[in-house]
Amino acid sequence: MSIDALPLDAEIVRALSGVTTATLTTILLKKGLRNVWLRGAMPLVPGQPRLVGRAFTLRFVPAREDLATPASWGAPISTRAAIEAMPEGCIAVVGAMGVTDAGIFGDILCARMQKRGVTALVTDGVVRDVAGVLGTDLPIWCQGAAAPPSVAGLTFVGWQEPIGCGGVAVFPNDVIVADADGAVLIPAALVDEVVALAVEQERFEGWIMDQVNAGQQLPGLYPPNEENKARYEAWAKDKR
Repeated sequence: MSIDALPLDAEIVRALSGVTTATLTTILLKKGLRNVWLRGAMPLVPGQPRLVGRAFTLRFVPAREDLATPASWGAPISTRAAIEAMPEGCIAVVGAMGVTDAGIFGDILCARMQKRGVTALVTDGVVRDVAGVLGTDLPIWCQGAAAPPSVAGLTFVGWQEPIGCGGVAVFPNDVIVADADGAVLIPAALVDEVVALAVEQERFEGWIMDQVNAGQQLPGLYPPNEENKARYEAWAKDKR
């Protein structure tokens, strides 16, 4: 199964670019979704901006000697072919089963992704040729680097199908937000609702921080009692 990649509205990208992954996990928790943070997918280098995009999924399974060979890199089903199917603006989400001793992508593949306008690479695995990868300027969230190639520990089997990445079920066209705290998934069907709630939550927490900086005590402020709710609503009314 291969699912067509969908674009993501620029206004959604703009809104989510101002929302932390910490806030998103809280919003999703309130909606009953606890397992949305992709374990192991952390910024390869510090200081990367928060990025947003629809998930373009790639799936690896354990290496099998007759399939995981250098010759497989030229097969119709290969990471190379998957990269050529990636649309501009997507986030490549690669399920590598948490394998950390075989690099899924190196500098050449990352350079091609960057040229195609891919927003970022997110994986629970690792990359290789790390000096060259950093030179491509492709933002990457992963578990680090390893010298061996992917076929030393993994077999690539497909793209744009449901995957597991960092213990999270990721479906094509779900939305990924990645920042210094890692990468968080928003189910595609919940994006509009989550955006509205998250933007309001960021506004509210900004007001809370202003109150803390002014010397306010936390009890009754965070979470707010009725008096502070009314104070916030009066303040927010003027800002909307």
